[in-house]
Amino acid sequence: MTLKGKIILLVAGLALAACTNPDRFGADGTGGGIGGANGGVIAGSASDPTSAAYFNQTVGDRVLFAVNVSSISDAGRVVLDGQAAWLLSNTDFTAIIEGHADEQGTREYNVALGARRANAVREYLVSRGVAGNRLRTVSYGKERPLEICSNEACYAQNRRAVTVLAAGLAG
Repeated sequence: MTLKGKIILLVAGLALAACTNPDRFGADGTGGGIGGANGGVIAGSASDPTSAAYFNQTVGDRVLFAVNVSSISDAGRVVLDGQAAWLLSNTDFTAIIEGHADEQGTREYNVALGARRANAVREYLVSRGVAGNRLRTVSYGKERPLEICSNEACYAQNRRAVTVLAAGLAG
C-alpha cells in the first residue's frame, strides 16, 4: 500500500471514529454532558456529586480494620467523616453497612467480628448526624472475601466494613 493510500485510510478511520456518539452535543445542541451547560457532569456518573458512583469512588465506601479489631482507625475516621457529610447532603439514600473478616478464625467468630465492625461504623455515622433509621448492618464474616490467598496482603483487604447505598428506602 502506498503512503497516499495509508493517509486516506487513516483520515477515513478518524472521520468514522468522530461519528460514534450521535448525541455528543446533547439533545438541545448545548454540549450537555461534555463541558456544556451542566459543566461536564453526567447524571449518575462518578463526576456527579449526588451519585452512588461518586460516593464509592471519591468519598470511599470502605473502612479497613486491623487483626481482631473492630475499633475505627484514624484513616477510617477520615473516610467515615466524608461518608457522613455525603449522606447528610443526599438524604434520599439509605445505607447497609456490611461487616467482613479475613479467613482466619472460625465462622462464628468472624460473623461476630464482622457485626462489631459494621456496628462501629454505624455508630460513628450516627454520631456525625446521620439518622439511625437510614442505616442497617449485616455481617458476612469471612464468607465474601475480596482477595483469596493466605497472606497478610489479602487478609488486610478482607478485614473491612463496606457502606452500600440504596435509594428511597428510608422510613
